[in-house]
This record gives sequence, structure tokens and C-alpha cells, in this order.
Amino acid sequence: MMSTGLSSSAASDDAASSDAPSDFLSASEFSSLTAGVDTIFGIEDIERILPHRYPFALVDKVISYEPGKRAVGIKSVTLNEPQFTGHFPGRPIMPGVMQIEAMAQLAGIICLQMDGASPGSVFFFAGVDGVKWKKPVVPGDCLVMEVEITNWKAKFGIAKAKGKAYVDGKVALEIGSMTFALAK
Repeated sequence: MMSTGLSSSAASDDAASSDAPSDFLSASEFSSLTAGVDTIFGIEDIERILPHRYPFALVDKVISYEPGKRAVGIKSVTLNEPQFTGHFPGRPIMPGVMQIEAMAQLAGIICLQMDGASPGSVFFFAGVDGVKWKKPVVPGDCLVMEVEITNWKAKFGIAKAKGKAYVDGKVALEIGSMTFALAK
């Protein structure tokens, strides 16, 4: 986050001077940073694909998508989520297992639209390996997740995926391998 670097009294004095330079960014300027980012799947689309619902729906939107291969999705982390009442009082942190689940749901969005997965199908999370947490994810963070399908055996309904999640451009979570099984 940017700061003016001025004390409050100095900032007040500078605010009165219209020609003073400022590193303050307005809401419009911050918002324009994501102006070119399209929503591929909004929450209504995601609800048509995934069976998850509040409080366990953990993908808010998909902003990049290559059918059958990979996707980038967003989870906006807010203090209003029920897990933060107990994890942890006074220092809320998104539980690691919920971060993994968010990544698995993003993989499910890809898998449930692949050949061999009929509408209404459910993928079960069957395993995860090579998980590394790099930084805590806290309320106010925007968890930007990328998942890639590494193997899909339509005949058996088995998928493998890997992924990374970022907060503020820094890796928060890496997953070496996730396994999913299509319920038939």
C-alpha cells in the first residue's frame, strides 16, 4: 500500500496546496489497475458448475481459462467468513486446508467441463502431495490461484492437477499434485 510519507499535519498543509505533488492514488486509479481483467466465470456460472455453497464455496470468479487445461481464479478473503471466529481469535488466518480446498474447487471447475464429465457430476478430492505454504493468507487478501490439469483419464474418471496461489504477487501456497476422482 502506498503512503504519502507525511505526518498528518504536513499532509493537511499539503492538501490545502493544489499544486503540491502527491503519491496518493484515488479509488479510480486503483480500480483501473484491473481494468483489462475480464471475468470468464462469475459466481452464478461457478454455482452451475460446482456443487459447493456457502460457507464452503471458495472460488469467487475465474479470470483466465483454457478448457481442459488450466484456469486462474480469485478468492476474496473477508473477515466475515465463519472460520475466522476460531482461526485464530485476535490473529485471523485462512486455514491451510481451506486454501487447498479453494485450489481443488478451481481444478473442479476445469474438470467438470471436460469430456467424460456429464452435467451434475461430482469430483471427489482423492489426495494432495507436495504442499508448501509460503505466507499467511489473512482477511483483506485477494488469493489469486492458478491450477493446471496435468493428467486426465476419462475412462477411469481420474484427474491430476498442480497449482500455485498468490497474494500481492508473492507465492502463498504451492501444490505439487492433487488427485480427483469422478463419482459415477
